[in-house]
Amino acid sequence: MQAILGVIFHFIGGFASGSFYIPYKKVKGWAWESFWIVGGLFSWLIVPPLAAWLTIPNFVEIIKQTNGGILGLTYFFGLLWGIGGLTYGLGVRYLGVALGSSIILGLCSIFGSLIPSLYYELYPADGKDSISLLMSTNWGQMVLLGIAVCVLGIVICGRAGVLKEKELSKTQDVAATNTEYKFGLGIILAIISGILSACFNFGIEAGHSMSDTANKIWMAANPGQGNFLYQNNVTYIVILWGGLTTNLVYCMILNARNKTFGNYTDTKTPLLANYLFSALAGTTWFLQFFFYGMGESRLGNGPSSWILHMAFIILIANLWGLVLKEWKGVSRKAYITVVAGIATIILSVLIVGYGNSLKG
Repeated sequence: MQAILGVIFHFIGGFASGSFYIPYKKVKGWAWESFWIVGGLFSWLIVPPLAAWLTIPNFVEIIKQTNGGILGLTYFFGLLWGIGGLTYGLGVRYLGVALGSSIILGLCSIFGSLIPSLYYELYPADGKDSISLLMSTNWGQMVLLGIAVCVLGIVICGRAGVLKEKELSKTQDVAATNTEYKFGLGIILAIISGILSACFNFGIEAGHSMSDTANKIWMAANPGQGNFLYQNNVTYIVILWGGLTTNLVYCMILNARNKTFGNYTDTKTPLLANYLFSALAGTTWFLQFFFYGMGESRLGNGPSSWILHMAFIILIANLWGLVLKEWKGVSRKAYITVVAGIATIILSVLIVGYGNSLKG
């Protein structure tokens, strides 16, 4: 039952992440950097402490009592994760949406799910899943199989995206659509983004003493009720400070370069609606990690939690593409390929969930 709840929570988080950008499409008259940072203020600065206050009343004291080195390392991983988010956009720019996204999310899935297990192989810790434990147990082998199947699903979805781009480009000005395609530079940026985007999971690991403290306090007050569902909410605050730093600096540079500071007060645009839609997008984005923490509390912070999170994001994003008819006009081959990719990702989720049920 715990495993089933964990999968459900990860699905809700994946749905939030795969859907958060939709409200941004309703913003009118603002440059990307303007609505991105307004939404980001809700994602990284406003909503996280509010969520912690609602679920962990003593979260400020937990942060204050945490070793400065742990706080610094957690913030540092958040900083790197923020850079990963920025290079994601550049990787997609030079490789195309399908190829770039597939490579980045695939790398993020692999690094984010397996590196912590490799780390705990070298530095064992109670309650942490090492790579040897995964390889030597039936449930661990099932989780690793699920990870491999998920990567296969990502590759299939990427293949579908490449087919789509080739087919649609035939009806457009090929020279105009490929002027920014630079595979060498794009693949370097994609690799950087894939590795650094996985740093969010590393940040959770680095700051785990804070969530452990929140969990111990809750369990002492609620004996026999299992792990605290919202324990990670305190850790997110510090990680997202790092993400805010990176994105704020970059967006302010773009505001200055593009002379778009006036967006925030431009009465010629629907200001109230723009702020509301940006706030909705930012809040929805944070919900992915709010529910990720809930899922992790039921599955543990091994590879399964991270791979489920990434798999559901890819799944929901592709389903939105089908619902919004982004695949309209492509061949039957391309359409069948993307459906096969989605089905493969669903299969990987079921395999990982089954592996965790064996562990319990």
